[in-house]
Amino acid sequence: MVKHKKGPKDVGLPPGTLIHVGEKKTETTEISIIDYDEVHIQERRVESAEECFPYKDKPTVTWIKIDGLPEIDVIEKIGRHFDLHPLVLEDILNTGQRPKIEEFEDYIVIIIKMFILEQEGRIDAEQISIVLGPNFVLSFQEKAGDVFNNILERLRNGKGRIRNLKSDYLAYALVDTVVDQYFVILEGLGEKIESIEEDLLNYPGPKTLHPIHELKRVMIQLRRSVWPLREVVNNFERSDIPVDK
Repeated sequence: MVKHKKGPKDVGLPPGTLIHVGEKKTETTEISIIDYDEVHIQERRVESAEECFPYKDKPTVTWIKIDGLPEIDVIEKIGRHFDLHPLVLEDILNTGQRPKIEEFEDYIVIIIKMFILEQEGRIDAEQISIVLGPNFVLSFQEKAGDVFNNILERLRNGKGRIRNLKSDYLAYALVDTVVDQYFVILEGLGEKIESIEEDLLNYPGPKTLHPIHELKRVMIQLRRSVWPLREVVNNFERSDIPVDK
């Protein structure tokens, strides 16, 4: 079963007021900074948005990883310093967005859905927003998680080409990791379908209908995200990435 999101509405608020729309998955916003080039890497946790500001124009590649969306003032400060359009910040904080990619003069915004198969068989949907700039990547997740741990390890260990390339490669690696999660989900659904088929053969009856309906809802949710995700990936590959080559 896919968990559906609910959140507040902006009734009565002044135009342009930022609010978090969606399920509140954590109480805090955590910020990590990974700054690197082909020789050095620095990784640190920071307590304030202001500590991110010096990394906007550094010659190195900087990944600013924001986990959790409840501290709106923090996200707004980071967004304004990195010259993000107010509507982009609204999209980041509204976790009901469809997957999409938007090009601006100095950066690209990618919003995608990630699905995680939980132990009890439930599928959790999470919005991930990625901002690609000339020498930085901002990533926004609804909560802290381990989905990008493989990229962190590659950066720390200097494995592959990631430390030798620019911010566009990092952004592509993040998107690619999210896409890989779809294959994990499909594999899990395949196993579930086999189990349902076996139950239908051995125990035909009304009780088998419930998991079939649940599976149908999951497939509809996945289809709604997969089709626009294809367009996002295709447009990303064709984009005029604003990075220093």
